[in-house]
Amino acid sequence: MKDKVNRVKILAVASRGGHWIQLLRLRPAFAGIDIVYVTTDPEYKTMVEGAPFRAVTEATRKSKLRLIWLCFQLLWIIVRERPTSIVSTGAAPGYLAIRIGKLLGIRTLWIDSIANAEELSLSGKMAMKYADVVLTQWSHLQVPGHVDYQGSVI
Repeated sequence: MKDKVNRVKILAVASRGGHWIQLLRLRPAFAGIDIVYVTTDPEYKTMVEGAPFRAVTEATRKSKLRLIWLCFQLLWIIVRERPTSIVSTGAAPGYLAIRIGKLLGIRTLWIDSIANAEELSLSGKMAMKYADVVLTQWSHLQVPGHVDYQGSVI
């Protein structure tokens, strides 16, 4: 029987496409840890064979009703899976998962996309207000006390 007190379980959340690919590049760091993957493309399940996988609705700030449905889906997944940490590489699903996770007292980590070399992504700027840790992959985007640079993460 697993020791429930000391267990670590990560909910890894990202939109499809580049955000998802960057999240998958973190897999070696999660070796030996319980992890549940969440993304917006159900076909991506084959990329994480053997790991729990959940697909959620694709939504953007322009599709308000889908965003509401996405919030309910993420809340259901978070309550059901009971992660100790939430990690995201973006965009809308990751931001919303971090917001919901913070409301439930779950530790959160946002890793902004390496593609954002000039400024943080919109969702990264929003996540900065709520995530326990926000990482950028560009040293000049570091904001002391808000956004950390620890070298190239992905």
